[in-house]
Amino acid sequence: MAFVEEQPEKNCWVCFATENDDHSAEWVSPCRCKGCTKWIHQSCLQRWLDEKQKGSDGGLGGVCCPQCGTRYCIIFPKISALVYFLQQVDRALSRASPVAAFGVLVGTAYWSAVTYGAVTVMQVVGHKKGLNMMERADPLFLLMGLPTIPVILVLGKMIRWEDFLVRLWLRFFYQRHGVRGYTPPVPATGDHLSVSRTLCGALVLPWISSLLGRLLFRRATSSLQQTILGGVAFVLLKGSLKVYLKHQEHVTQAERRILDYSDTSPDPSSS
Repeated sequence: MAFVEEQPEKNCWVCFATENDDHSAEWVSPCRCKGCTKWIHQSCLQRWLDEKQKGSDGGLGGVCCPQCGTRYCIIFPKISALVYFLQQVDRALSRASPVAAFGVLVGTAYWSAVTYGAVTVMQVVGHKKGLNMMERADPLFLLMGLPTIPVILVLGKMIRWEDFLVRLWLRFFYQRHGVRGYTPPVPATGDHLSVSRTLCGALVLPWISSLLGRLLFRRATSSLQQTILGGVAFVLLKGSLKVYLKHQEHVTQAERRILDYSDTSPDPSSS
């Protein structure tokens, strides 16, 4: 007498329903899994695939079983030539979009730099004289030279000459007063620690230089001389104040003292 091996009851590992719950459901065994994870509803697997792919590649990307790692064999219906063409165009646009966006940003930054350079020229040498200079200049020279004006200003702003003077002055100060022992490091000036502060400080320098030149150097023969003198005066005054501030802050840190603990000492956390 032959014994027929009893087939285990199908159990969907997504919704946990059995074949007795819905006799009309379509079942599939898409991987090498055995036991309770062998079977799954076709509809549940479709839903799980959609959640897994999250719409990537139009739902065409491959997916593997999370248990045994078997790659699911997914068959798609045949599509028309028009749909295939539209899919290729959509993928090409998706790949080209980041490059195009980067190009737009670079172009915007370039023309903004050109405009800023032109305004700076008119501000430094005078409106009419600046227009005449740019009208007589070679267009290629303007397209290449004007954008370098904000770049040079930003690069010049990044030169940390104030920090060098602070270290040089502190070395002379300690040698003169015979200071020994531990001394705290000299912190960098604040505008070199902030990108936005460096950028803003560099871009407003021509305007400040022109304003100070008109106020302090009225005897100068041209607007260019006034702007240069005003810029030099502003940079030196600002640098001197920074050196003085950093020196005082460093001396304050160097002269701090830590007291012995006692029951009557105030709690620093309560201050």
